[in-house]
Amino acid sequence: MSILKVQLAEDLKTAFKSGDRLKTSVLRLLSALIKNREIEKRGELDDAEIIQAVIASCKIRKEAIEQYTKGGRDDLAAKEEAELKILESYLPPPLSPEELRKKIEEALAVSHASSLKDMGKVMALLMPEISGRADGKVASQMVKEALTHRE
Repeated sequence: MSILKVQLAEDLKTAFKSGDRLKTSVLRLLSALIKNREIEKRGELDDAEIIQAVIASCKIRKEAIEQYTKGGRDDLAAKEEAELKILESYLPPPLSPEELRKKIEEALAVSHASSLKDMGKVMALLMPEISGRADGKVASQMVKEALTHRE
């Protein structure tokens, strides 16, 4: 069993015993999502796949926050923000802009990228390295800028 899955189970048990309804609810939903993905895969998820499930849950919360804020439902937006904070605690620490730039340079060197045509190769190398630690859109933009300067 993966380390992250064990931690989630322990945290769920602790939240339930302490009466923390919000955390219990969030962790139950996350556990259900992980279980569904395991059924689809027909096997246990590793930590990287569990992190992808957490990222997907975070993305849903961020979209909900945006919609609730636009709709003037600050109470619901605040609840989603609290859930997002709980979920983000299971993600690895984010990369600083300097660390991200360094990872991009490494991917550019390994892929021998020289033009925007090589962006797919660079992103294929980069995304497993930064998954859960940096925004893919930001990384994509930085790779595009780096490749534009190489042409």
